[in-house]
Amino acid sequence: MTIAGTLAFAITKAFNLPQGYWAAITAVVITQASVGGSLKAAIERFMGTLAGAVYGGLVAAVVPHGSSTGMGLAMIVGLFPLALLAAVKPSFRVAPVTGLIMLLPPSGQAIGPLAAAIDRVAEITLGNIVGVVVSLFVLPARAHTLMTDAAAKVVSLNADLIDLHIGELTAEPTGRPALQTIHPQIRAALKKAEAAADEAARERRSHLTDAADPEPLIRTLYRVRHDFVMIGRASTNPLPEQLLQTLGPSLKALRDETRALLLGIAKSLRTRTTPPDASRFETALHAFVSETEALRSQALSQDLPYGSFGQVFALGFAFEQFRKNVEDLLARTQELASARTGPGAQERSSA
Repeated sequence: MTIAGTLAFAITKAFNLPQGYWAAITAVVITQASVGGSLKAAIERFMGTLAGAVYGGLVAAVVPHGSSTGMGLAMIVGLFPLALLAAVKPSFRVAPVTGLIMLLPPSGQAIGPLAAAIDRVAEITLGNIVGVVVSLFVLPARAHTLMTDAAAKVVSLNADLIDLHIGELTAEPTGRPALQTIHPQIRAALKKAEAAADEAARERRSHLTDAADPEPLIRTLYRVRHDFVMIGRASTNPLPEQLLQTLGPSLKALRDETRALLLGIAKSLRTRTTPPDASRFETALHAFVSETEALRSQALSQDLPYGSFGQVFALGFAFEQFRKNVEDLLARTQELASARTGPGAQERSSA
């Protein structure tokens, strides 16, 4: 941001622009954490400025605003349509500000509405260009990297979540407070990953990266999130001691292998490397499901609550759904790893 703002201001001085500070402000505002974010901010800033400058300049030229009453009328006529536009399309949120600036020219400068509009668009355009160029060439950060880091955070939090859910089933002293803490963290990480994916998609459309399409990864993360919601619903009450004696070892083995698999996927996402093998998880899941199926023939001969059996079978169903979605997550992780090592990807990643 420092480089972008200073460079933009220096260029305005070199070209003797009357209000060069607007270029510097724009360059600082649009310089985001990633190139994709900077592109998005630059486009929105330009569109909002152009709309505000054109409409505000038109109102300034048509509506007399030399008196207080005239200025009030001009502000109503000028701001209401732009505010409505910004409410309908948030990308134009800068338009009302620019329109107001067009009605309130700086003191000591007697320039017409058309010249003021041209100056404003030129200064904002310059700031946009400088901000994007600096984002591209000065310590560039790709949105795909931000997205995979956020995705890895989501997956690692899910690994902690499975510990808590199985702990509830086996009556371990984990407690509800830990669950109430981890769920907001997962939601925040998902939102962060989704925002970074939007910026990464913009980078792909601008041909700034050869990385894989980010949208499938985000969809898969949300499906896995829904799987954990189902697992959580099936884990609200501890299992009876009789069931724990039968299912406890396989349930704990499934927990351990699920956690290990998720932590391995999280590491692969961070490093953009080949994901881990899921065979141990598959084996643990098969063992647990086989034991739950064996309970069906014993359900009528044992003095156990019917709800406990429903809880166990619901848990098995939820894990089966999770297995399908984790296969998709592994495939998405492999895509990211392949894109990184593909032809030309190394050069673009280090650009």
